[in-house]
Formats: sequence, structure tokens, C-alpha cells
Amino acid sequence: MRYGLLIAGLLLIAAPAQADDHPRSTYVTLVLQAFAAKVECPGTDVAYQDLVQKAEQMHLPQGTTEKVRKAIAWMHTGGKMGEKQDDDLMAEVAVATQATDLNQRRLGMPNWCEAQKTNLAGLIRAKGG
Repeated sequence: MRYGLLIAGLLLIAAPAQADDHPRSTYVTLVLQAFAAKVECPGTDVAYQDLVQKAEQMHLPQGTTEKVRKAIAWMHTGGKMGEKQDDDLMAEVAVATQATDLNQRRLGMPNWCEAQKTNLAGLIRAKGG
């Protein structure tokens, strides 16, 4: 158990330094958090087209949003939905999942959901909005 927490902590420490060198990792985390907010935060929906636009602003290749969405779906449904993507992308999804899970537990879900309204402004919205 201690080793799991140590590894998660090291991943969190390494993630910000790596994020500058790997904009896709940063983007994967944004997409994962947006979909997590949709699932975990009542009344929240994903602004998918805004995720696509964000990928373009970050100069990521066309189709990145869909690849990331499929990778997240595949990982979070045990392969029942989405599609497995290349190993690097799957690893980025795994790191983003661990970091998000740790952050949710640290803040508590209500506080995490509230924080996402600011952190993901423009990428998530109120349902029906």
C-alpha cells in the first residue's frame, strides 16, 4: 500500500514537469477530468466541440480528441467501450486517471466538482446549457 501511494505521489510530482514537454499529456488530463466531471458531478456535461477546439489551440494532431475519448472509454469500461490506443496514450490515460482519483479523494467529491467549474471552464457546462 505504501508503495502504491509513493508511486502515485511520484507520478504527481513528475506530471507538471512532463506536462510542459508533452502537451498531449496535459490535454489527456483535461479530457479525462471533463468526462469524470460529467459522470461524478450532478448536472454537468462535456462541451465536446470545445475539447476539439482546445486540442487545436494546443497544436495537437487532428483526431486527438476522439483518440483520447476512445482510450478513456476503453480503460474505464474494461474494454467494453471505446478502443485501445497506442501504449503511450494508454499510459497517459492511466497517469491522468491516478492523479484525478487521488485529487478527488484528497478534496472530496463535492469540492472536486466545485473546483472543476473553474479549472475546466469552457470544457464542461451545466446540462441543458
